Amino acid sequence: MKIVKLVGEVFSREASTDWVLLLTASTIVIFGLITMNAFTGSNLFFQKQLLSFAIAVGAFFLAARVDTDVLKRTNVLVTLFSIMVFLLVILFGVGHISRGAQSWFRVGLFAFQPADAMKLILVLILSKYFLLRHVEIAHFRHIIVSGVYTFIPFVLVLLQPAFGSAITIFLIWFGMVLVSGVSKKHLMVVFIVGAIAFAGLWVGVLRPYQKNRILTFANPLSDIHGTGYNAYQSTIAVGSGQVLGKGVGYGTQSRLKFLPEYQTDFIFSAFAEEWGFVGVIILFGLFAILIWRIVSIALVGATNFEMLYGSGVAIFIIANFFVNIGMAIGLLPVTGVPVPFMSYGGSHLLIEFIALGLLVSMKKSARPAHRSVLSNEFLGV
Repeated sequence: MKIVKLVGEVFSREASTDWVLLLTASTIVIFGLITMNAFTGSNLFFQKQLLSFAIAVGAFFLAARVDTDVLKRTNVLVTLFSIMVFLLVILFGVGHISRGAQSWFRVGLFAFQPADAMKLILVLILSKYFLLRHVEIAHFRHIIVSGVYTFIPFVLVLLQPAFGSAITIFLIWFGMVLVSGVSKKHLMVVFIVGAIAFAGLWVGVLRPYQKNRILTFANPLSDIHGTGYNAYQSTIAVGSGQVLGKGVGYGTQSRLKFLPEYQTDFIFSAFAEEWGFVGVIILFGLFAILIWRIVSIALVGATNFEMLYGSGVAIFIIANFFVNIGMAIGLLPVTGVPVPFMSYGGSHLLIEFIALGLLVSMKKSARPAHRSVLSNEFLGV
């Protein structure tokens, strides 16, 4: 009976939606589906992603009914965080290995990556933590405590090894610390600690292929037949799209398999080749609208929890988007970070739509306030 009561309490809000948010995200998904559609022969990626899209939209509407006041409870968030940490731990024993990383639970044709869910849980738990300590955020100990929350999943994900997801986890924490009002002195300390931590990871944690990815960042064309091959083919694909692109289905780099993993890691490259500069501008515009809408909802949140959550979701999406774009054009190492809503993968798509659905639920308790007042409160001025 207690479980039934809790479920009823969680999903107690009336159904509603934000059509700008939903339609913008869905359009990005459709661009991804068109890009990964083989048009001829086997089309498993397209079919599975289409099914994942339908499930994700359903999850969006379900999340929009969640009473997010329940998610502000410390015991609820700690329980969710503990469950995700447990799942990340048992991955090392029963997880499915793909492309050298033990990051997935696989059931039949479907796989779930717990790191994706952990990113959302981390946004929620950091929002709660900074909500309780917002007036005293200048105290350095709160950066340390929030860093501990982040360090646990960061290490577990890095050891899988899933370097891209680990980077995203770090960027979520770093971005949320910034918007919470950290001092410049403390920011400098964070940079120094980060540099020391990276040095330690380089010496004792990172595997040779991960080091090669990072070294290729300095000179991606130094080994185009080895560690730099993917980045080299990706830059060719992006550049060959020129202004109007080669046309949907006519991208030679992707369709002829010169560009590996074009449905996942390099879907932006495949898209740019077929749609050209004009298509890229449209895609960037859609992401700009999406982030604008997320921030707009966040700025009228009933409390700082909603505002911090919205900022965390925006940081999550921006981090993945720009890390992937940097990877695609050879400015950043290949890390396996997907383009939000666009790359193939059911687990990240599901979590992204749930994140938006929770934001829509928070919108129902929005407050009217002057923009300058909200900005000052949000930034801790």
